[in-house]
Amino acid sequence: MGILGFLLLGLIAGAIAKAILPGRQGGGWVLTLVLGVVGAILGGWIGSLIFGGGLGNFFDLRTWLLSILGAVIVLLIFGAVAGRRSRGSRV
Repeated sequence: MGILGFLLLGLIAGAIAKAILPGRQGGGWVLTLVLGVVGAILGGWIGSLIFGGGLGNFFDLRTWLLSILGAVIVLLIFGAVAGRRSRGSRV
């Protein structure tokens, strides 16, 4: 998969992860892209540990599921860090 395909995969996986998780996440499409790409990398790493194979082709279902799973994990971590930072600044 090329770099443009990977960026598109990250953008779509990040958008799906934001739609799956309830609540208001800040950031626009650039943050969604970054979180999605980091999530796709994390999902590929998790897939290589568990299944012995990471991300495959762009149209492979396993690639999409691993990318979305990774993006959800990254978004949860980002929300916890950003939420802690914003609550601490209001005091």
